[in-house]
Amino acid sequence: MTYLVVSSLADMNATVAKHGARDLLTLINAETVVARPDGIAADRHLVLGFNDITEPVEGLAAPGETHVHQLIEFGRSWSRETPLAIHCFAGISRSTAAAYILASTINPQLDAFALARELRRRAPSATPNIRLVGFADAILGRGGRMVEAIGSIGRGADAFSGTPFVLPLTLDGEARG
Repeated sequence: MTYLVVSSLADMNATVAKHGARDLLTLINAETVVARPDGIAADRHLVLGFNDITEPVEGLAAPGETHVHQLIEFGRSWSRETPLAIHCFAGISRSTAAAYILASTINPQLDAFALARELRRRAPSATPNIRLVGFADAILGRGGRMVEAIGSIGRGADAFSGTPFVLPLTLDGEARG
């Protein structure tokens, strides 16, 4: 089993190249154009366009349940032969939520709280978008545990941009990182 790798838009190309990713998940404002890196086929690049907000705001696109269904299906279709790269603009909120959701989806045996603590350890600035996590919690039937676990790690350290990091799909040290 391979791993997820998370970055900002600015670090995305270098992160994809460094890890040899062949699958890419982009979570970004709909009007932001993102060029697909070499090595990523069009059908293995999912772009979800919405603003990084946790409540609907007039004039902005809020993350919705449909986005989370698409994210989950993309993760389930990933071959796991190479890492899956995930990015948003800053690598702090949307992408960290997506990584948490995908790790929880792919390995449902992961403890929600242990995974949240591991996310915090690997990404001190991570502040996962709770709206995305909330939809995933309901879709995956986790009874509020995912939301509670992310709430338990609190807001991440202030940062303009997150540092790229690996999130394993197991917590037993199998993933490189």
